[in-house]
Amino acid sequence: MTHPTDFPRDPARPALPEHLLTALWLAELGLPVMPLRAGKLPFGNCPACADSGCGDRPHMKAAGPCQCPAPCHAWAAATTDPATLTSPAWARAWQQAAAVAYHPGGGGFTVVDLDNAAAVTWARQTLPPTKTVPTTRGEHWIYRGAMQSANHVRPGVDIKSLMSYTVWRGPGTGSITALPDAVRSLVLKEETTQPPRVEVDSSSPARARWDRSVATGCRHTDTFVQTALDRGLAMVAACRDEGAGSTSYGVARFLASQHTACPGPCGLEAIERQIIDTAVAVGVPEKYAARAVANGFNAVAVRAS
Repeated sequence: MTHPTDFPRDPARPALPEHLLTALWLAELGLPVMPLRAGKLPFGNCPACADSGCGDRPHMKAAGPCQCPAPCHAWAAATTDPATLTSPAWARAWQQAAAVAYHPGGGGFTVVDLDNAAAVTWARQTLPPTKTVPTTRGEHWIYRGAMQSANHVRPGVDIKSLMSYTVWRGPGTGSITALPDAVRSLVLKEETTQPPRVEVDSSSPARARWDRSVATGCRHTDTFVQTALDRGLAMVAACRDEGAGSTSYGVARFLASQHTACPGPCGLEAIERQIIDTAVAVGVPEKYAARAVANGFNAVAVRAS
């Protein structure tokens, strides 16, 4: 697939907001796009999608049934559909938009986001040349091929691809080359050398530990429950820039779903605090985290207590 920046822009567009014009051009060339408000932030969710009440979109980490017509759920709402981009549900966002973002992984690309001069120097010495786009503090290096996204894989370096968005900064220079193993290995190194933090100082061991004293009717072993919880907490803790709230919902919903056949009680409220504390540790407001976790547990019929 050819990157949109390799084509000249068609000037014969109707009078629409400038950011919408840019978005339509990029979408026409196969890159899923979305509006950003001031501060390079996505627009907030509509009331039906707030606190993951909709269950989230099918391709999010906590996959759900949401088909909201509004630009909800950040990168997960990015689209190439011109009817959606020009719909009434998106109109207000385009009127207020401060920038355009795109979903690199959705278009089959990976962006190595170099946040400062030292990171740019490292890339020039380490990575194969590709299309580069200047940013306010560094450069975006764009490769053909999608992969897992990860932030802070090394000082000043983020990987933007699947489950992330990137601000559109213009066409840049150079030709796009294939995603190299040197970039993929950055995420593998991050996963093996930087284990996610799954506890915070405010955690209460008395409330957070699950055992038989609070789960007399559960048919699972302590090891089964703790292993699933640890994996879920690691998923939440890995969302250091976005998505921790919706992931908390998904983790709670998944954990609850494992107990639907138990006679109960299963005492799941004993691990609720641990999920909330982990989400708070990566920046989710406590009230939001608590609602997301409660919604996740309540979405599944289970004899928790």
